[in-house]
Amino acid sequence: MMERIEIGIIGGTGGMGRWFATFLKKEGYAVHVSGRKIGMDMEKMAKTCPVVIVSVPIGITCEIIERIGPLMERESLLMDLTSLKEKPVKAMLESTNAEVIGLHPLFGPRVRSMSGQNIALCPVRTEKWHRWVSELLKKGGARIIETTPERHDEMMSLVQGLTHLTTIIMGLILRDMGVDKTELDMFSTPVFRTKLAFIEKIFTDNPTLYGEIIAENPNIDRILESYQENLMELKGILAGKKTKALIDLIGKKM
Repeated sequence: MMERIEIGIIGGTGGMGRWFATFLKKEGYAVHVSGRKIGMDMEKMAKTCPVVIVSVPIGITCEIIERIGPLMERESLLMDLTSLKEKPVKAMLESTNAEVIGLHPLFGPRVRSMSGQNIALCPVRTEKWHRWVSELLKKGGARIIETTPERHDEMMSLVQGLTHLTTIIMGLILRDMGVDKTELDMFSTPVFRTKLAFIEKIFTDNPTLYGEIIAENPNIDRILESYQENLMELKGILAGKKTKALIDLIGKKM
């Protein structure tokens, strides 16, 4: 029975891997985790667990998949939790005969429950496991968006790539301006303080995560081109002190 299966999470000692380990344990599953120095050996996990979830940094995700994929049985399930889907899903399809589902929780590990949260699901090669994954997530209250890896990454270039890119640009400008943080705080608005907190999170919390989300997205060049085109248009308007032109530009419907 599905309820008795053992689930292995590579990278299950931190971030979203630990979050899902906790969630699955609460659902009654036997969960094994593999960290850098602790937990079950990942090769053993691939050979013994019917379900293996890869939850490691984007930069090493495909490497891990290629190591453990060939060890998994055809009737088992290999999934990943990374923020990008095209490369990891391709690696899973090429590295294993097991069923393959790409998964991206659209929330962070500080969220207490997946209830009401979006989760992108890419069921690319699956028969028996698709229903199990969907029902498990729905039971947790998640809003499931089934999509292709390509469409997922295209949307993430906007939802994550553009968001983080804009935040980084703002942070770099603040760094270049050299304004004292204490003075900046004295003049700040609630909106600015919210943005400043997000900037500090990106620059100090996990630069690798945000850097990989942006740089590894195959659609980021298109975002950068549009960013540059719009910035140049704004520069031209502001250079000519064309207030009405700026108002008209902002007033256009999205």
